[in-house]
Amino acid sequence: MSEASERAYQSYLADVGNDEGTGEWFQVTQEQIDQFADVTLDHQFIHVDPDAAKCTPFGTTIAHGFLTLSLVAGLGDQTHGIRKRSRGINYGSNKVRFTAPVPSGSRVRLRQKLLNVEDIPGGVRMYLESTMEIEGAPKPA
Repeated sequence: MSEASERAYQSYLADVGNDEGTGEWFQVTQEQIDQFADVTLDHQFIHVDPDAAKCTPFGTTIAHGFLTLSLVAGLGDQTHGIRKRSRGINYGSNKVRFTAPVPSGSRVRLRQKLLNVEDIPGGVRMYLESTMEIEGAPKPA
């Protein structure tokens, strides 16, 4: 490991368990939901038909769970100041749960906690606990 890589690794290691970041609120619009439906070919009425969705327990359209999950990558840049990196690669997800719907027009924000850092060839692997909050909702998305 280079000296610079070692310093970065030690810096991240010091943040494990202590470093929690929260991003800015982000509004999930019907237009975004419709665009996601087009890209993924998932046009289930609960996502794209506001009139039909009024008759559901949610009373409105809701974002796809995978749309909410996909926001983690972009909103994650707001939660932690990843320093001196040449690239960031999504290694995967260990556990994903969709615990509450995200109604169209609502605002969400990401809260992340650094759980672990692992030295790997050519870099550092970071393990983050990510929670997508819904403004005014008792449960996360």
